[in-house]
Amino acid sequence: MVAAALSVSDEQRAELRRMAASTTLPHRKVVQARALLWAGDGVANAEIARRCQVTPEAVRRWRSRFAEEGTSGVGTVAKGRGRKPSLPAGTVEEVLRLTHQERPTDGSTHWSTRTMAARVGIGKDSVAKIWADHNLKPWRVATFKISNDPRFEEKLVDVVGLYLNPPARAVVFSFDEKTQCQALDRTQPSLPMKPGRAGTMTHDYKRNGTIDLFAAMNVGTGEVLTDLRKGHAGADVLRFFKQIDASVPRSLDVHVVLDNLSAHSTPEIKAWLAHKNRRRWHLHYTPTSSSWLNLIERWFKELTDKRLRRGVFTSVTDLADAITTWAQHWNKEPKPFVWKATAEDIIAKVQRGRTSLHKIKSQTDH
Repeated sequence: MVAAALSVSDEQRAELRRMAASTTLPHRKVVQARALLWAGDGVANAEIARRCQVTPEAVRRWRSRFAEEGTSGVGTVAKGRGRKPSLPAGTVEEVLRLTHQERPTDGSTHWSTRTMAARVGIGKDSVAKIWADHNLKPWRVATFKISNDPRFEEKLVDVVGLYLNPPARAVVFSFDEKTQCQALDRTQPSLPMKPGRAGTMTHDYKRNGTIDLFAAMNVGTGEVLTDLRKGHAGADVLRFFKQIDASVPRSLDVHVVLDNLSAHSTPEIKAWLAHKNRRRWHLHYTPTSSSWLNLIERWFKELTDKRLRRGVFTSVTDLADAITTWAQHWNKEPKPFVWKATAEDIIAKVQRGRTSLHKIKSQTDH
């Protein structure tokens, strides 16, 4: 006796075909989808079982579940069936406790899968799965710093408001210096990239001097003004301010976002800004320890990643030419960085961070 062809609607058949062709769904879903398509074509259960390398009884269960639940039941594991837990009770909780609250006895700063496996008495792959299931990555660490600026909220609202709602008839610049850009030359030529191997460069290098980069990004257009100097004293900052001033039509105001470096507020700069011809100038200082609030830092990252980090420079002049050329190409097709986070969201996040830090300080008494 051969079972009748499985009743499959056009919509169900289309969904089963999608499942059967998937390369990301669980294997059992793909196999069952193929089996049900064959069943819909009238293929005998025994033949389907042979093709899927299962028993005919399994095929009959798949057909029965499909008749009751449709495509939503394909690949599901019935309650009480499937692989049983192989770890002793409480093992997962112990791994999580150790990961969060203790360190290895050898003084290491964090656990590895092997040190945790040796401590708990399970396999390293089991530890890796527990960490993956709970989205834990003990081998990674991210840096942070919460600003202690007493005027943090005030400055944050000012700068973010400038990004999200810039004033009319004005140009907004994000300004900073990238100091001590090093002209590094490698001790040996780099090896080219080839299949199976990335490009290479020597780990050691020769220093050929440094230079300071001044940059100001037009927040609206993404264009960047640059200048290269041997230092970044008040006189150097003033020279760059004059360059910014000359680039903006006299009918527009100038708003500049900058950090609290002492060179940005020297007496000569204050005197220059106090002149009646600079009434259109407005400086907006970011809070201390908040370089992430200055959009020019994002442009510095682009420059570093795409030109400086893997560059080879035989002299400071070579480095200066490379930076100037890269910036000129950027300005041919500038890409502004769009700020999206609101001041309210940032303040709420910082408050949560401060609360967590206070708890930790209270527990450790320092």
